[in-house]
Amino acid sequence: MSNRPGVPSGETESRSPGPGRARRLSRFLGLQRSTAGVLAMVVLVGMGEHLAERFLPIYLIALGGGPLLIGALQGMDNLLSALYSYPGGYLSDRFGAKRALAVVNLVAMAGYAVVILVPAWPAVLAGAALFISWSSISAPATLSLIYTVLPGGKRTMGVSVHSLVRRLPMALGPVLGGVFIGVWGERDGVRYAFVVALALAAVALLLQQGLITDEAARATVGAPQGSPRRLWARMSPALRRLLVSDILVRFCEQIPYAFVVVWCLKVIAAPVSALQFGWLTAVEMATAILVYVPVAYFADRTTKKPFVVATFAFFTAFPLVLLHSRSLGWLVVAFVVRGLKEFGEPTRKSLIMDLAPADCRAGMFGLYYLIRDLVVAVAALGGAFLWQIGPEVNLWTAFGFGVAGTLGFAVFGRDLEAARQEG
Repeated sequence: MSNRPGVPSGETESRSPGPGRARRLSRFLGLQRSTAGVLAMVVLVGMGEHLAERFLPIYLIALGGGPLLIGALQGMDNLLSALYSYPGGYLSDRFGAKRALAVVNLVAMAGYAVVILVPAWPAVLAGAALFISWSSISAPATLSLIYTVLPGGKRTMGVSVHSLVRRLPMALGPVLGGVFIGVWGERDGVRYAFVVALALAAVALLLQQGLITDEAARATVGAPQGSPRRLWARMSPALRRLLVSDILVRFCEQIPYAFVVVWCLKVIAAPVSALQFGWLTAVEMATAILVYVPVAYFADRTTKKPFVVATFAFFTAFPLVLLHSRSLGWLVVAFVVRGLKEFGEPTRKSLIMDLAPADCRAGMFGLYYLIRDLVVAVAALGGAFLWQIGPEVNLWTAFGFGVAGTLGFAVFGRDLEAARQEG
């Protein structure tokens, strides 16, 4: 048996003697057999998701749909992203991460099959309900597994690597999807993209079930809470404080979120082109990728609170920097700041798992996101009204919410050790 807490004995890859360079890198990044299975799933299912799902609005138009259907699709995505988190956590606590992820993947594959077999917009919406929020429903099981199989000094690194790997299909998937549309047209191209997404999900299911060890799966079984109210009663004061601060900071993010592209392309005195905006997005993504690993390395060796405060501060700074960015050069600075908001995001997720009860970590993670995302859903609508008053009003209001959330967590937030001392 393993002599390190939190590491099932079947996870032998990380403790073999005489590691070579590749083995040392794997150990540094917290890669083990079970986590490799999760990352394979993230890449393959994520590739299919972004290969096909990103072009669903185009497909709906090709099938005779209009703007209202596209709006309904986006609204359904936002709502289901919030609602699916809790059942995803319940499944993981009830059956273990391995079986929960199998169920999640099979449901997504069923949705892909509906879209492929029935080329009509009602079927597309019905199928999308099964796969459109895959990331949300799978996240509790994924993070519970990472947290369980890795030792305490590698958990933030494991979550960070997961976040980093997620961005690879986000970058490559839409490019390949565009190729499909370019070759076969908007209707057939998107359907063929969903065929590929279905195949990738099937491969991911096989790899995930083969690589995740039974011992790791058993270790993630907890005490599932069918009632959100009962689970809420077990949420520690420290986790509730983090949740409140996180909600305020997400208001800061979501109030201007849909209007950032409008600011850059339409509002400022020297607007950028759509291509330049694409490059600004690439700058944001590259910045995020570059900070994940070094931040995780230090967060695992020190307290997590300073890194969470820092990431909240970057969330807060973005609307203010954007407000003063009126040319391409300054927009580059703004999008670097926007990328730095990922500075402590994996650390925040790791802190949620730290502060959650050991026997229902996945469920508590799902409840946290259910509450947060349902409350924050109103921010986008409020942001539209604020934008109508004036873009500056929108951005200043967002900044104010960010300041409140950041200062609130800086003053009242607790790390794991401080939360234990608090009782």
